Amino acid sequence: MNRTTNSESKLICTVDVVLLTLHEGQLQVLLLKREREPFAGALALPGGYVHTDEDQSCADAAQRVLRAKLGLQSPYLEQLASFSGPGRDPRGWSVSVAYFALVPALEALPAGAQWRAVDKLPALPFDHGRIVATALERVRNKSQYSSLPVHLCPEPFTLPQLQAVYEALLGEPINPVSFRRKMEELDAIEAIPGAKSSGGAHRPAQLYRVREAFRERLKVVGRALKA
Repeated sequence: MNRTTNSESKLICTVDVVLLTLHEGQLQVLLLKREREPFAGALALPGGYVHTDEDQSCADAAQRVLRAKLGLQSPYLEQLASFSGPGRDPRGWSVSVAYFALVPALEALPAGAQWRAVDKLPALPFDHGRIVATALERVRNKSQYSSLPVHLCPEPFTLPQLQAVYEALLGEPINPVSFRRKMEELDAIEAIPGAKSSGGAHRPAQLYRVREAFRERLKVVGRALKA
């Protein structure tokens, strides 16, 4: 029996990206002003349709969206979850495959883009508020046992600078000795030979960078970094 009815519509399939950065110790998410309906003029997550004739995967679609709308090639992009249902998009039944990425603060943003503190977000269209909340939970959880936060730290960086990034994500201080031990256990960063910070009023500190093997994947440890 053919159960197709005139009320059925084509499935809407999109990707959305939660792009996070750290500015002045505050975690922020990138929002873009929507140019088209629905919700034209509202701030929303960067996103777009999956192009079935061009994208080999949803991850490819997400990377394409970042390049096209922000001129950005994310060094680490992780699939977050899928969000679907008949009520999330006024155009019809839709599914969005959401991703998150962590990057150092971008110096230049395209027109209509802005960083907003994650704890001071405006009302977001679709279910983007839920997507952001899900990403924050994932990021804070994974920061306890992985190298994920290194992608927020512009290179080169010192260990105290990297520790400050971890503390900002975890929301609590970390013992410096314990932090250094965990970084050695992770082995996801390496000292830059002969490179030290200018020091200023303090002694020059060794500068580090992310190991090439972990620029597009994570390193994990068995115990939480804050332990």
